[in-house]
Amino acid sequence: MGEKNLSFVLEKPGSVKYEDRPVPEIQDPHDVIVNVQYTGICGSDVHYWTKGRIGDFVVTSPMVLGHESAGVIASVGPAVSSLKPGDRVAMEPGIPCRYCVRCKEGSYNQCPDMRFAATPPYDGTLARYYRLPEDFCYKLPGSVSLEEGALVEPAAVGVHICKMAKVAPGESVVVFGAGPVGLLCCRVARDVFGAKKVVVVDVNEERLQFALKYAATHGFKADAASPADNAERMKKEAELGPGADVVIDASGAEVCIQTAVHVARMGGRFTQGGMGKPDITFPIVAMCSKELTVTGSFRYSSGDYQLVVDMIESGKLDVKSLITKKVAFEDAEEAFQSVKEGKAIKCLIEGPK
Repeated sequence: MGEKNLSFVLEKPGSVKYEDRPVPEIQDPHDVIVNVQYTGICGSDVHYWTKGRIGDFVVTSPMVLGHESAGVIASVGPAVSSLKPGDRVAMEPGIPCRYCVRCKEGSYNQCPDMRFAATPPYDGTLARYYRLPEDFCYKLPGSVSLEEGALVEPAAVGVHICKMAKVAPGESVVVFGAGPVGLLCCRVARDVFGAKKVVVVDVNEERLQFALKYAATHGFKADAASPADNAERMKKEAELGPGADVVIDASGAEVCIQTAVHVARMGGRFTQGGMGKPDITFPIVAMCSKELTVTGSFRYSSGDYQLVVDMIESGKLDVKSLITKKVAFEDAEEAFQSVKEGKAIKCLIEGPK
């Protein structure tokens, strides 16, 4: 594998550098070493780059960025049976303890000892080589590219949100936010879980038009009216009748969350997937009087990654259309800048040569 592991390192907010770090070694018999080929950039990566923290997770020492990756198996531990060198894989970046109650019940995304890539103090995947357990690497079928493999991570977020919302065939779904996760929620709700009507909500006209071509059946551009008034207008324009069966917020914006509660029907379901301010004003009377089922959604859990790989292979889930551009590893900061400025839906960084 050579002696160098070129990595893209965040030193402090706004300051990054390239650094040769030790090549990871097999530590457990079930470990594999992956030669990373593509890494996507998401909002959390940009937030660490600009702010150096997300909530209680604070960058206090240099940290390798990136967590949406795919690559090629470079070496395997002596107990690995499902993978071999040369296999192409999507990389799931969060490793739970496997022993706690949450892990044992299948909700390993709730593990209190989760080690998640590019979340302090753990290094991310923007490097030449990265170590993972074999069962957190998902072999890509021949028809699925490595570029698509890098998008399995955000797609798994969309799958998990739709699972938490219990999207069912024939239902109406409203999704707030036409960023990558929101777009994937639209596509997954319609083409994987069978929703009949999918309304996407955003303030960016360009994003709305893309969403209509990509996945949504209806688009809605909110204005300066109150959340309740925007909800009523949306019901009329999108012909939602008494309201949507399912409402998903993938924006994290307070006004979107408020509007989401108002646009849900009596007895409907609301799932919060986007993260914004830690505390907001919430329309609790509307929630209670409608007897809404309200859930949060965090990352992904058992079965989500494999479902995404299967759906991409079958052609039911298109992730390739979300790729705006690819940049070389030496131009990695350009990808961060593009996402920050809203010039790209999904940028991929090629692994170091």
